[in-house]
Amino acid sequence: MLLIPCPYCGPRPELEFRHAGEAHIARPANPDATAAGAWSEYLYVRSNPKGRHIERWRHASGCNRFFNCVRDTVTDVIEATYPAGEARR
Repeated sequence: MLLIPCPYCGPRPELEFRHAGEAHIARPANPDATAAGAWSEYLYVRSNPKGRHIERWRHASGCNRFFNCVRDTVTDVIEATYPAGEARR
């Protein structure tokens, strides 16, 4: 079982968490003026790298807060976790 270090609660088993997709995706500044293709890309297109990836997680069975996690998708090794809203690591 993967142990995920919540930046607010400390290390907890992965069953307490919910994956929330790729982190640091910027919403278009003016959605009403955004072309349909660009809006569709914002909503659906995500990278799927093999290796280091920054993801957003939610501690659903704990503090219920979102945070970012730097994880290797091949080995599942977690390099760091940090609160949502902080700069990319």
